[in-house]
Amino acid sequence: MVSIQTLSDDDRRLVASWALDCAERVVPLFHADATARDVLDDAMARTRAYSAGESSAAAEISKRLTAGRAASAATTPAGAAAARSVAQAAAVAHMGAHALGAAGYAAKAVSLAHPHAPQAVEEEIRWQIAQLSEPQRAALGLLPLLGTDTSGPLGPGLLTQGIVGEAIRELQAQIS
Repeated sequence: MVSIQTLSDDDRRLVASWALDCAERVVPLFHADATARDVLDDAMARTRAYSAGESSAAAEISKRLTAGRAASAATTPAGAAAARSVAQAAAVAHMGAHALGAAGYAAKAVSLAHPHAPQAVEEEIRWQIAQLSEPQRAALGLLPLLGTDTSGPLGPGLLTQGIVGEAIRELQAQIS
């Protein structure tokens, strides 16, 4: 059975582009060895290729977890969150709901990088919303609200907690 969180391949390609924009914006916060940075660069290039129709979901699914491993090489918590944002963007080829995960982890990276500037997260979410095209907004609007469907990443779990969960809830409120 296919999860509502999957989205169609066309919709996943649309939202992968936005998820990558969100992730790339915080990648400068990622500091680690060259090998870990290469892993993130590869994941971003693959996500870009998938969103442009130059790669298939089947080709990307087996590689979707590699960027997440780079998070353990980050020298700061903000960098680890940035790597997780890239990993979520790369996983959109598998399931569209990961696009919201990419945005949520980008907001967390900003929060960790600017702990004394609570408005930084609000500004990041405003930026993320401003980047959405109408077709991307419509595709994301097909997803269930965070925590209401257990058949994917928007179910109970890491995406529902802390800054990541708060950011996704705010994004969903503004998208609908």
